[in-house]
Amino acid sequence: MSEMPMIFIGKRPTMNYVLAVMTEFNSGANRVVIKARGRVTAKAIDVAEIVKNRFLKDVTIEKMETDTESLPSNDGRTVSVSSLEITLLKA
Repeated sequence: MSEMPMIFIGKRPTMNYVLAVMTEFNSGANRVVIKARGRVTAKAIDVAEIVKNRFLKDVTIEKMETDTESLPSNDGRTVSVSSLEITLLKA
C-alpha cells in the first residue's frame, strides 16, 4: 500500500494548495491529507471546501482531526500550536 500524499498549508495563496490537492487526485491518489498549523488552519478548511465544492464533486471529507503540537520558539521556550488534519476521499 502506498503512502497517502500530504499537502502542508503555509503562506502561499489558497489556490496553490487547491491545485496541489487536485494534482494528487489526478495522479491516481484516492486519499489526500491536508495539514495546517497555527494561523493557517482556516486556509486548510478553505482548500478542502473549494476542492470538493468547485472542482471535484466526487471528493468528500473523510475525517478531520485537531491536535496541539509543541514546537520550540526562537527564544528557546516551547510553544503549543493548534494543528488540523483533513483527509479527503475520492469516491
